[in-house]
Amino acid sequence: MAGPPPTRIVLVGMMGSGKTTVGGELARRTGWPLLDNDQLVRELTGREPAAIAIEDGEDVLHDLEAAALAAALSREPPLVIGAAGAMVEQPDIRRTLRPAGHVVWLRAQPETLRERIGSGADRRPEARDIGWLAERAAQREPLYREVADQVIDSDALTAAEVADAILAAVAAPSAG
Repeated sequence: MAGPPPTRIVLVGMMGSGKTTVGGELARRTGWPLLDNDQLVRELTGREPAAIAIEDGEDVLHDLEAAALAAALSREPPLVIGAAGAMVEQPDIRRTLRPAGHVVWLRAQPETLRERIGSGADRRPEARDIGWLAERAAQREPLYREVADQVIDSDALTAAEVADAILAAVAAPSAG
């Protein structure tokens, strides 16, 4: 028996994996609002996430990111949601993400993440350190896998190609 198509697409992955760019492409194609975790943190606090991490610490930033994700998940669907990279580290959030909609892990190699992060001007200082990126990606890999309905290696794909794959998966009948 086929279930109804999801009314939320939730993008997870490391910073630089393409969540904001792909989310924008999905929003454009579906007409659904994009709720990006970083933008929601800015709206909640009036501050940049990187500044919060530097000035108040990573734990404070993660608490604010969790509050922003909860706010996004509480909004009426249909929605495209870009979750902050660290959200999968919290077991209660993983339990919330699994049934939240079609969860897509945008996976990318550390070299790709580093290249996409660029100057890192609006990112945390560690974001430019390929060793830090590789270590974090390895730590989070089983957690992303746990919540993902779909895994897309985004290294060599355009945002349009990633969106094509997601929309094809969402449109495909699922066994129920």
